Amino acid sequence: MSTPFPFTAVVGQDDLRLALLLNAVSPAVGGVLVRGEKGTAKSTAVRALAALMPALDVVSGCRFSCDPDSPDPACPDGPHEPGAFETRPARMVELPVGASEDRLVGALDIERALAEGVKAFEPGLLADAHRGILYVDEVNLLHDHLVDLLLDAAAMGASYVEREGVSVRHAARFLLVGTMNPEEGELRPQLLDRFGLTVEVAASREPDQRVEVVRRRLAYDDDPAGFAERWADEESAVRGRIVAARKLLPSVRLGDGALRQIAATCAAFEVDGMRADIVMARTATALAAWAGRTDVLAEDVRQAALLALPHRRRRNPFDAPGLDEDKLDDTLEEFAGPDDEDPDPDPDGPGGGDGGGDGGEPPRSDGDGPQGDDTAARPETDDSTAGTESGEGGEPQPAGSGAGEQSAVRAAEPFRTKVLSVPGIGAGAAGRRSRARTEHGRTTGARRPRGTLTKLHLAATVMAAAPHQRQRGRSGRGLVVRRDDLRQATREGREGNLVLFVVDASGSMAARQRMSAVKGAVLSLLLDAYQRRDKVGLVSFRGTAADLALPPTSSVDAAAVRLESLPTGGRTPLAAGLLKAHDVLRVERLRDPARRALVVVVTDGRATGGPEPVALAGRAARLFAAESIASVVVDCESGPVRLGLAGQLAGELGGSAVTLDELRADSIAGLVRDVQGTSRRAA
Repeated sequence: MSTPFPFTAVVGQDDLRLALLLNAVSPAVGGVLVRGEKGTAKSTAVRALAALMPALDVVSGCRFSCDPDSPDPACPDGPHEPGAFETRPARMVELPVGASEDRLVGALDIERALAEGVKAFEPGLLADAHRGILYVDEVNLLHDHLVDLLLDAAAMGASYVEREGVSVRHAARFLLVGTMNPEEGELRPQLLDRFGLTVEVAASREPDQRVEVVRRRLAYDDDPAGFAERWADEESAVRGRIVAARKLLPSVRLGDGALRQIAATCAAFEVDGMRADIVMARTATALAAWAGRTDVLAEDVRQAALLALPHRRRRNPFDAPGLDEDKLDDTLEEFAGPDDEDPDPDPDGPGGGDGGGDGGEPPRSDGDGPQGDDTAARPETDDSTAGTESGEGGEPQPAGSGAGEQSAVRAAEPFRTKVLSVPGIGAGAAGRRSRARTEHGRTTGARRPRGTLTKLHLAATVMAAAPHQRQRGRSGRGLVVRRDDLRQATREGREGNLVLFVVDASGSMAARQRMSAVKGAVLSLLLDAYQRRDKVGLVSFRGTAADLALPPTSSVDAAAVRLESLPTGGRTPLAAGLLKAHDVLRVERLRDPARRALVVVVTDGRATGGPEPVALAGRAARLFAAESIASVVVDCESGPVRLGLAGQLAGELGGSAVTLDELRADSIAGLVRDVQGTSRRAA
């Protein structure tokens, strides 16, 4: 077994270490969600915490780690006789992103359950993690149904496995830690709320601290055992402090004054529900125990708010997580009682300075990035007067910095959209948009299982076994079932799709109201995609080339920022835009072959960039039709005389067209129905 990096040797990341230690003191806090960029010691700190956890007494031979002093009366390996126990280290169990439901909760032998009435159960990762740590790296990439099972078990302290009326229950109490990079997509708000605490981590910008990080890491890589030995005393001290805080925890008093501050803080920040109040109360109590005190002080309430509230403040995906600390201080001061005064705070408390992760003032990351300039767009520029553009990297330039270049405009207010869907039945990643064959959903039929049976179709199984009962020698009331009789239920649910926008950002599209409306529509669909677990991408074309302004992503935060800064101006290289989109789809098919796409081309249909632009655009469009890629053209042509170029483009693509004025929720829904109808007629 490899030697883990010592927890006390982690440089900086004070909030992360403190949050982990508070959960080690009081697992009832509800776990930690660690958000941050890659390479910030998220995984290192979590794995190091396992070595600090006190050793456990477990019932000998129990696969579910029952406590010998109070064994689970419903343990599948029980009942347990008193006396026999063993001591072992606390486990840290890692849940892979691609794990199956059976791997997480365990598997039940359906054949033996039906034929013999025996609950033959193989424990899963939740059983392994009982009384230890369950770590989920990249929790935002975990399938929704696995996250639901995971968080339900964490909330109830038990796991249930149900298979056609046969059920097994076992205890599952663990310290839940999830890590994620927000650039790869967000968790749904209701799932964020199920994590007790959240911490934002970022790499230090202080050269001295970065030097120390590198120095310690190199020393550890050269001699892991020797490096760990040098930190053994600090590790032992923190381990002892965890044990002492656990013993002190039941004696900590949460006074009425502290409770009023907690309630007032949650009300002031308008968090939903009561879970935030409960988590703050438990966190403040754990902070007091960690500091060696039996009374909760205002400083504990403040620190608890900073850890428990930021992720509960997000009203929609465009909101950045964070907390207004001035408002927090004002609320705590307004509701401070006479018992909240602490003229001489304990220097060894949460603000103290030992190596256990509770020292020093934790670095604060500003959750609000710089806002883009709300610069007014220049008047519309016709292609005939547009010159060579500057800023080919996609960055907005000041007005007048290049011929034909227009400053970026803000998007119109997003609106609620109707459901976009791709025709047919897919088999892509679980989501909430188009029809698909999935592991979860309504049962539509049965088939022979391929590999492990996961969803039994009971009626089909009985019908398959019934004709053979006499030749199998059935004599009693039970049904004689063989493995060949088992039938897997086939289910239909919903999948997530890729919605790829191909946006004409040339001079003829530069009118402020036009691009503002287009951006507003894209933002609306980004919000809808977040809720339906889709990917969304954005290709823009102008001047002489096309640019992948937004690679396919589920991160609406990154999408909103990229879309806001999208500039306009120059000629209309329509063929380049279509070919760029086709290349993006080709790459995405290699990465995720099962995910289907819907292409939305936003243009007036003109093609003025490069040699033979109209013919090139037609040939590029026919690539989409040849591969049966669902597509829609949003016609942005304006004026009394209409050339109908967008409609011709839609015909080449094998899709349909609507005008820009019709780009609203109802129109989009009707447009997708047209796409589905076109596909059915083609079939």
